[in-house]
Amino acid sequence: MPHIHDKIDFTVEVFVVNKGKVLLRKHDKYKIWLSVGGHIELDEDPNRAAVREVKEEVGLDVTLLPNGEISGIGDKRYKELIPPRFLNIHDINDTHRHITLVYFATCDSDGLAMSEDEKSDGCRWFTRAELGDPLYGLKDNVRMHAERALIEVAGGADRQGKR
Repeated sequence: MPHIHDKIDFTVEVFVVNKGKVLLRKHDKYKIWLSVGGHIELDEDPNRAAVREVKEEVGLDVTLLPNGEISGIGDKRYKELIPPRFLNIHDINDTHRHITLVYFATCDSDGLAMSEDEKSDGCRWFTRAELGDPLYGLKDNVRMHAERALIEVAGGADRQGKR
């Protein structure tokens, strides 16, 4: 995906949870474990970008978890969006930054279908215990978001009797 601007881009990250595990993907360029995600394209909203990125990168159909109430009020020119769980800004290099919207999602399958275009040294489902294993060297923010996604999905299952 080409950059929208030479100084800053908007991106999405999605922490997908299934069967008590969270999906992480080894970044092909940086060689670190991250969530699934990528750039928001000019013709899409952040929610569509999050769902698209997961489908493109790992072949999963996901449902974004709502973060509070969504009004459902709208018309052709107005649409409520599911807000992200977290929002951050970080440097990619000395001249370029990303503003990232972090979402949590669930899916009905843990079967991954990596496309030929999506290069990765690994993609796996992590248990909560594995997130803290030094073997994987997870960055603090990735571990915190992944743990929080697991807690929120499990908490939702306790409250609703499903998931």
